[in-house]
Amino acid sequence: MVKFDEKNQVDSVNGALALRPEIESIVDRYLTAGIRNLCWLGIGGTWASCLQVVCHMKESTDMDVFAANAAEYCATGDLRIGEGTLVVISSVTGTTAEVVDAVKLVRQRGAKVLGFIDKPDSELAGLVDECISYKSNEQLKFFMTADYILYRQGRFQDYAAYYAQLEAHLAKDLVEIEKQTDSFAEEFARKHMNDALHYFVGAGCLYGATYSYAMCYWEEMHWIRTKSIHSAEFFHGMLEVVDLETPITVFVGEDSQRELGLRVAKFLPRVCKNYTVIDTRDYPLEGIDDVYRGRLCHLVLHAVTNRIDAHLEALSGHDMTIRRYYRKVDY
Repeated sequence: MVKFDEKNQVDSVNGALALRPEIESIVDRYLTAGIRNLCWLGIGGTWASCLQVVCHMKESTDMDVFAANAAEYCATGDLRIGEGTLVVISSVTGTTAEVVDAVKLVRQRGAKVLGFIDKPDSELAGLVDECISYKSNEQLKFFMTADYILYRQGRFQDYAAYYAQLEAHLAKDLVEIEKQTDSFAEEFARKHMNDALHYFVGAGCLYGATYSYAMCYWEEMHWIRTKSIHSAEFFHGMLEVVDLETPITVFVGEDSQRELGLRVAKFLPRVCKNYTVIDTRDYPLEGIDDVYRGRLCHLVLHAVTNRIDAHLEALSGHDMTIRRYYRKVDY
């Protein structure tokens, strides 16, 4: 398998799960002090992760939980953010200009900031109230934070049992999914690597992943033109431009919005022959109860798209780290 290091991936996921006591300790302090709302703040791919975790939380809590786009916040502000707000961010480099500016503003307004920042000596790490530094696994770190808040609110009584299963099985399960899907991923990459425009459709916790995969991966990393759309909106515009040859991929998850994805998947065979449905239910999670699968479908999908990315890179010869403009020119 190209670009696949099983031990590294297992160690990476298990290392992220081991952050849970540190996350719990920080969240305990803020909950004890009293927080009235929770803001997940990001830009680009991190904003997409914010959308995922907000979708996850809003079914289970009456706390005001929302996602803020860092650049939009710097331009417009948000009066919900202030004293009593906990802002959660994530950054690989710790230097993203929009997030740096936004964190400065929310701090001025009295909000507290928890940052998952890979580089502890970065500018952002010096601006936040609490910093946890560990590479990768952004969504897992976000969801661990969200789940503990839900647990403390009495909204997730299975918290301990759930994370015991994840610590025992998740890392191995995800690499097994990558192995299982590798042949499909290569075939998919060969078929679509030269698409003039590819549509990605998703809903629920997978909508943030859909947006991120289209924008961060195919556009930014592979330089392939895409459009992402929420499954609920597919029937209010996009369906009119679909024909037999339109390249479409539908991501179907297992949370409460599963039926929105299935609705698109059931419609497409009537009008299109160039579609793919990636349903996270098709991939086993050994040792993890089925009742928890909706909480994990975004990680299952990421394991599948990891393999597509690896094959796209190998087949195209285009290194995913190369950028034309991002961090290359002033804008």
